[in-house]
Amino acid sequence: MAQPDVDIRHTIGKRINRDIFSDRGVLLIPESSIINLGHLRMLRQHGITLTSRDLSPDDPQATTSISPHEIMIDEAVLQAEQLFDEVRETQKIPLADIRNNVIPILQEAAQSAHWLDLVSSLQAKGDYTYRHHIAVGAIANILGTWLELDRQELLQLTTAALLHDVGKMLIPEHILNKPGKLTDEEYAQMKRHTVLGYEILRITVGINHRQALVALHHHERMDGSGYPFGLTGDKIDLFSRIVAVADVFHAMTSARIYRNPSPFYEVLYQMERDTFGPLDPVITRLFIEKIMSGLIGHSVLLTDGSEGTIVMIHRHDPIHPLVQRENQFLDLSKDLSTHIKQIL
Repeated sequence: MAQPDVDIRHTIGKRINRDIFSDRGVLLIPESSIINLGHLRMLRQHGITLTSRDLSPDDPQATTSISPHEIMIDEAVLQAEQLFDEVRETQKIPLADIRNNVIPILQEAAQSAHWLDLVSSLQAKGDYTYRHHIAVGAIANILGTWLELDRQELLQLTTAALLHDVGKMLIPEHILNKPGKLTDEEYAQMKRHTVLGYEILRITVGINHRQALVALHHHERMDGSGYPFGLTGDKIDLFSRIVAVADVFHAMTSARIYRNPSPFYEVLYQMERDTFGPLDPVITRLFIEKIMSGLIGHSVLLTDGSEGTIVMIHRHDPIHPLVQRENQFLDLSKDLSTHIKQIL
């Protein structure tokens, strides 16, 4: 009798106790390797399922090599890959599987991780298209919590955020994965993912119209500069405005095929500049304030080359905190010649 599949969360970070070969005899994973997300992808491609007999008993040296939050996010990403590949093939959303297998992991990771640990875990590892779904879902979940949405609204928001880019599953992969700049025709086709996603969600049993609108409107901007309709202000639903902030943050901080990620702190500066333009000012300011408050006590590298520690956040100017540098205090809201370059 075949052994049952082991839980992904109890596989990543474990040491394998035998060589794993393909059906053609090619060595895929040598004995004593520590299983990572790449290994699980490769095994899935070869139709190989690990069982508990393939894994060594708890090995502290192995399990501490990957953080618990990274394992949770990797598990959600692998689940998302399987489910969104199904969407690509069937043009139908397996909503029950998403609710049962992805949303709980995503909620747990979002609510249990420190912000910096979560951001690190959400960074793309050559899997941006799939990891972006998970990242936007997790960040939107956190934002919804900060905005004090009730439990039902928070679940609806998280699900809608996870599915915000589902229309991209219907965009040709050569456009999605193109390493260079898209042509005008390709870009126009790419932008259709908002409408395509809305159409899929609109006919999905268990998804309400407000959630479907997130797929349609997450590229709309408060100043009317977005697409597909150029909506402005409160014509854009709260869910869509929340997802827009989460979407922009993860896209800017992630490595893409065609560009390197922007430094974390530069992204916050840019988002602050967009507070009274493209992005919702209340949501964006709350996002920045909460992130910065979570960085109190963290070491930073300043643009003048010195290092310091964030000791206080100014409520009305959170992006320019008070920094202690040895025995000196530097108020970045007053000394505008110095900025934070990097969180250490």
